[in-house]
Amino acid sequence: MTGPQPLLSVDELEVVYKGRGGKSFQALKGVSLDIRAGETVGLVGESGSGKTTIGRAILGLAKASSGRITFDGRDITHLPHRERRDLAKDIQVVFQDPYTSLNPSMTVADILAEPLLIQGRTKRDAYGRVRELLDRVQLPSDASERLPREFSGGQRQRVAIARAIALEPRLIICDEPVSALDLTTQARVLDQLIEIQEDSGVAYLFVSHDLGVVRHISHRVTVLYRGEIVEQGEVDQVTARPEHPYTQRLFMSAPVADVTQQRIRREQRRQLATEGKNTR
Repeated sequence: MTGPQPLLSVDELEVVYKGRGGKSFQALKGVSLDIRAGETVGLVGESGSGKTTIGRAILGLAKASSGRITFDGRDITHLPHRERRDLAKDIQVVFQDPYTSLNPSMTVADILAEPLLIQGRTKRDAYGRVRELLDRVQLPSDASERLPREFSGGQRQRVAIARAIALEPRLIICDEPVSALDLTTQARVLDQLIEIQEDSGVAYLFVSHDLGVVRHISHRVTVLYRGEIVEQGEVDQVTARPEHPYTQRLFMSAPVADVTQQRIRREQRRQLATEGKNTR
């Protein structure tokens, strides 16, 4: 028996960036993955692995050189601008830096109402929805008249999440959404994303360099290394019993509170690095 049709499918995606002097860089090399409705797929890898490029390609911000991206059975690989704008109702994004992703001159109410007004909602309806959104991300009602700079990093990211869910999308690209936050705030934001998913059924593509963070929120995990997938599977398998040496190194690099356990991981990383050199 086959499972439900994926909400999003990425098939053999390649992205090549053209540089100066005719030089080019291949950021993605035949990447394939899928996301089901209501599911979180963690996309993990170091800086430069190509994980952010996948999110940008899905959003239409990076041009696919080859391959195909399908959303709800529809090919969205090369959508015209107007159709891409209409797709914003279904696909939203939460960026890494909650400050630079929010207009510093706009109040929170205006930031949250903006996507609703663009989609044709009345001003009364849009600003009424703002109150619901603030309550959903556990910010006080008086937050609506404040500017982004008046909030902490964690609170700003909650505003960014509220903006992302304003249109009740079916998929949200989360691009390193907690990497700029301290560990305690990270946990709160992750738990809030999980609660939103449980209530709404939204799917997440959760991009991170931290396998520990991905383990907390994901159902399945895809590991990228230099633009290629090196491991995929259920979260328990990939994070607890990783098979690929690169995934093992990522796991050993994830911070832990226990000093003894951190020392053990350092020794394990050194051993993996030594074994890697000996097999070259």
